[in-house]
Amino acid sequence: MNAQIFPRFAGQTVLVTGAGTGFGAEIAVRAAQEGARVGVHFNRSEAGARKTAERIEALGGEAFVVQADISDWEEVKRLRDEVFDTVDTLDVLVNNVGDVATDLMSWRDLTPATLDRVVDVDVKGTLTMVHEFGGRMVEQGHGAIVNIGSTVIVRGSSRAPVYAAGKYALLGITKSYAAALAPAVRVNIFAPGFMETEATLARSDWQAGRREKLISQTPLGTIPAPEVVAGTALFLASDDASHITGAYMLADGGFNMVGA
Repeated sequence: MNAQIFPRFAGQTVLVTGAGTGFGAEIAVRAAQEGARVGVHFNRSEAGARKTAERIEALGGEAFVVQADISDWEEVKRLRDEVFDTVDTLDVLVNNVGDVATDLMSWRDLTPATLDRVVDVDVKGTLTMVHEFGGRMVEQGHGAIVNIGSTVIVRGSSRAPVYAAGKYALLGITKSYAAALAPAVRVNIFAPGFMETEATLARSDWQAGRREKLISQTPLGTIPAPEVVAGTALFLASDDASHITGAYMLADGGFNMVGA
């Protein structure tokens, strides 16, 4: 792994939520490769967050680890204060945390507990993170927020409608705060398609032929590892995207091919 790819975020600080595992960890490492000081957030996976920080430091980068349950607004406020006490300026926030309702294999399996969990994390958690951190970014005069969405909102999910509902809510959150926080702060959604994270690889349906079916329906013919699209997510926070806000960007190998 190269210590640095190209310095899109040299001298900047990037906070990535849910960076102890999966896509969040790869976004955090990629931000470090691109010159950023990286805040590695976790809720329960402290060991994973420490491992992500160690990967960053092994590259010669700088990382700090923070913990919070983003489904709790008071915890989000505490996290905001802790981050801004650690760094004077936060340039980029990547809201990667989201509950994908992996316990649901059918819409019939929906429970009140799953519904509450997805709404608390995906909707309330993301909104309060954008609200609290976006407000501080307005005060400092600049910032970029990337909410990690999903292509599920294009076609829905018969397996987990609650997951689709949670991710669809990100559109309203993103567009509303993109307008509210402008012109100082940009807010966008990055929507990856299927990725072969550890969690995905462990799913029974993935091992039972779903992977091969999805590949056959994907024009680019592959399901990527998360590190393949981590830099694409960060594009929305870069200067190259300085005139993009309130947008929804797909990276799914052509699987959904949204029309005009």
